[in-house]
Amino acid sequence: MSNYHIKNLEEYYQVYRRSVRDPELFWEEIAEEHFVWRKTWRKVLEYDFSVPEVKWFEGAELNITENCIDRHLVTRGDKTAILFEPNNPNESPLEISYRDLYRRVNKFANVLKENGIEKGDRVCIYLPMIPDLAISLLACARIGAVHSVVFAGFSASALATRINDCEAKMVITSDGAYRGAKKIDLKGIVNEALESCSLVKTVLVSKRIDSKPNMIKGRDKWLSPLLDVASEECEPEVMKAEDPLFVLYTSGSTGNPKGMLHTVAGYMVYTAYTFKNAFNYKESDVYWCTADIGWITGHSYIVYGPLANGATTVMFEGVPSYPDFGRFWEIIEKHKVTQFYTAPTAIRALAKENLDYVKKHDLSSIKVLGTVGEPINEEAWHWYNDNVGKKKNPIIDTWWQTETGGMMISPIPYVTPTKPTYATLPLPGIQLALMDNKGNEIFGNQVDGRLCVKFPWPSMARSIWGNHQRYKETYFSQFKGMYFTGDGALRDEVGYYRITGRVDDVIIVSGHNLGTAPIEDAINEHPAVAESAIVGFPHDIKGNALYGYVILKEVGEGRDHDNLRKEINQIITEHIGPIAKLDRIQFTQGLPKTRSGKIMRRILRKIAHNELDDLGDVSTLLNPEVVQTIIEKRIKNELVN
Repeated sequence: MSNYHIKNLEEYYQVYRRSVRDPELFWEEIAEEHFVWRKTWRKVLEYDFSVPEVKWFEGAELNITENCIDRHLVTRGDKTAILFEPNNPNESPLEISYRDLYRRVNKFANVLKENGIEKGDRVCIYLPMIPDLAISLLACARIGAVHSVVFAGFSASALATRINDCEAKMVITSDGAYRGAKKIDLKGIVNEALESCSLVKTVLVSKRIDSKPNMIKGRDKWLSPLLDVASEECEPEVMKAEDPLFVLYTSGSTGNPKGMLHTVAGYMVYTAYTFKNAFNYKESDVYWCTADIGWITGHSYIVYGPLANGATTVMFEGVPSYPDFGRFWEIIEKHKVTQFYTAPTAIRALAKENLDYVKKHDLSSIKVLGTVGEPINEEAWHWYNDNVGKKKNPIIDTWWQTETGGMMISPIPYVTPTKPTYATLPLPGIQLALMDNKGNEIFGNQVDGRLCVKFPWPSMARSIWGNHQRYKETYFSQFKGMYFTGDGALRDEVGYYRITGRVDDVIIVSGHNLGTAPIEDAINEHPAVAESAIVGFPHDIKGNALYGYVILKEVGEGRDHDNLRKEINQIITEHIGPIAKLDRIQFTQGLPKTRSGKIMRRILRKIAHNELDDLGDVSTLLNPEVVQTIIEKRIKNELVN
């Protein structure tokens, strides 16, 4: 029996029991057997959640790029490591072998060094989904620089905030980006951001859209000429296990982003292990995660996890709707993709379109489907299962966070029986607890509570960059000796977990605690509804009442809105009970979302409360323009009361 690759349900339970009975031995065996170390550890784990401080593989030395690239050269040198699919389907894909990746990363690493970057320096990366993005991460890791990727869609002010917070010395960007039919002026955004970033000394610019950006003399340099003359050899920097690998910013509840700090060894071991199991990865597979590397999903499951396993990982530059809504399915057919990992928000958007976009493509290569970013609602799950998976491919509904570094709860394909809307069981090494409001653990099944983790795992974030006190207060202060995820969850009769939403999305109505996720799932069952979001607003009698924002499918656009409101509340009554009926329903064309697809409920709550002058910075949203549209409808009071 192998701890590293679980093959059946009985084995899962055996491995899981061993992983929680003796976690240190469990992770030590995996680390010893499957990775390359320059020096082994003197202690597997040292931690104190009251500080909080966590150290895995203390005393060990390694370089993560040796594990992601160098060790594959003998047996997988000619194998495709990165398969780049451009935005324009008429542009040829690019296949980068492990040997070619080794050369490219070394050249890039040497360019960084020649431009003053040393071990421990922070480098901000603001690139589209082109090969240079993955290569720049690895080049930083090669020399021990700390990378901080900012999604290349954030505004200049959002970019500047992140550059200044991590005190980056260098920015890596491109002249621009293709996004569907649009060209985005990335270099112009960087120029604007750097007006308020005094520490940045160098900007390296990759050429992608062949524009003529404003290059600042003495600071800005084209990347290609530097790479052309750089050496193909770069000795990897020897890193300590707990040295920083990257800082990645995630939205804070106050609107101030949090720079989550991840370290080298534990992150490597955990992301590699979870990739292998959660996707049932085999040597000849072609794996595709549609996320952007600007998010933790891209870090862990496009770059580090797949490459540590010697996988072929697809990078897609474009969007699912360009040149039409069949693009995802066309790429799966073209490259014979075996594992496909995407977000429920993308699935819902594609499910609104004509089914012919899916039907005309051969999807028979798929073995595993996955979802990430938020719990998937039942209607979207069935659409995905029926039309993409053809009812034969397991769907892994994965739950995890930027803070966790890797997946925490997920089915293992062909091992764990799946259940719509349930993330199912914790992965080995993850010790979950459901807690009540008084800080007591809730035992048994058919219960719900606040989701916590009561023992460290290797890939957990070690701190918030520059603000350890905020890290402690956010994640370790509410429940003594535990990491609090901020999410609520229920555990069903067999021990499966379902994420019910952020705890701050639980609304108390007439003394009843109502989670928003089950209500939204019920609303989304209505044949005219594409998506919904629920928030609370003050009510004189109930304390709080429920306010629903609802996006209609095309079939619902011409319907009488008053009747639709009645039908939606009837469905809620049938699924949950009359206590969960919505007092106000606003139909909208869209919902404010982060670039990773998460609904910004903080903004929706403000609008529902009619606090329209205090929305904070909306420029970092995927669709900032939708906020004004929602406000205008709110002012017109196009609601039911």
